[in-house]
Amino acid sequence: MDIRWLQDFLTVAERGNFTRAAEERNASQAAFSRRIQSLESWLGVTLIDRSVFPTRLTAEGERFRETAAECLHQMLDARSGLSGQATARRDQIKIALPHALATGRLPGWWTSWSSGLGLNCQIMPGDVHDMVTALVSGTADLLVCFHHAQQPIHLDPEQYDRLVVGSERLRPYVAAAQADRWRLPGDKASPLPLLMYSSGAYLGRMVDLIIEAAPQPLLGQRLIESDMADVLGEMAVAGYGVAWLPECSAEAAGDRLVAIDDEAWTMPLSLVAYRDSTNRKPALRRLWAGMVGDCEDRQAKAQPPRA
Repeated sequence: MDIRWLQDFLTVAERGNFTRAAEERNASQAAFSRRIQSLESWLGVTLIDRSVFPTRLTAEGERFRETAAECLHQMLDARSGLSGQATARRDQIKIALPHALATGRLPGWWTSWSSGLGLNCQIMPGDVHDMVTALVSGTADLLVCFHHAQQPIHLDPEQYDRLVVGSERLRPYVAAAQADRWRLPGDKASPLPLLMYSSGAYLGRMVDLIIEAAPQPLLGQRLIESDMADVLGEMAVAGYGVAWLPECSAEAAGDRLVAIDDEAWTMPLSLVAYRDSTNRKPALRRLWAGMVGDCEDRQAKAQPPRA
C-alpha cells in the first residue's frame, strides 16, 4: 500500500469533491482517481459513492475512515521516531477547550500544570460537541470546559476522570464609555442592544438560563450574534451593546469593559477537565498528576491559617 492512498482517501472524504481534493493534494484529477481506485482494489470494497453529488462515502468507506486516519497517524509517528523526532510527538498533549479558555486561561494553566515535565501541547479550540467528540474518539487527550449543573457534560464517570480546575463568572459587560447609558433590564422605549451567542452555543444556553431566572424581563433586541465570547467581547469594547462574557474574556479587555449587573444577572461556572482513564499515554498521566498537584496547592493556599 502507498501512504498517499490513505492521504488521498481522507482528503476526498473531508472535501466531498474529487476536483477540490485533487487540487489540495497537488495531483491531476486522473492521477488522484487512479490512486483512490488502487486503494479500493487493495481493500476489495468500494469506498466512495460516485453516483451522487456531493461525493460521499459508502458504508464501508465510513467504517474505513477512522482506520485510515489511525494508520496514517501511526505511520507518520513511526517515521518521526526513526528520524529522531519521537520524543516531541510522544510527549505532546492534545487539549480540546473553548476559544475563551484557550486564550484567557490556558497560558497560565500550562505554566503551572506542566512545569518541569518536559511536555508540549497541541491546542484544539472548538464548540462543546466537537470537543466531546474529540475526547471520546481519542483525537484529544484532555478536555477542559465550562460546567453548570443545569447544562452538564455527559461523560461516563466510570471511564472519564473529572477534575475541577477553576471557576468563572458569566456577567454582562459594556464598553466603559457606555456604562452610564445602558442598565439592565432595559426599558421598552429604549431596548438594550444585545450581543448574543449563536443558537446552540454552550454559553448561549447559560445566558438563556440567566435571563429566565432574572427578577425582571430583559428588554432588548439582538444586534450581533457569534459563537465566540472573544468576538462578542471585541464588539462590546467597540460600543455596540451588552455582552455576557466569562471573566477570562473580559479581563483581556482591561479597563475598556465594565460589568453592569448585580448578582441577579450573573452565573457562576465551574471549569472542569476530563480525561479518558483508559488512555495510557505516559505524558497524559504526568500532566494529570501536575494538574491535581496544582489544584491541591491552590486549595491549601485558600485555606485560612490555623489559630
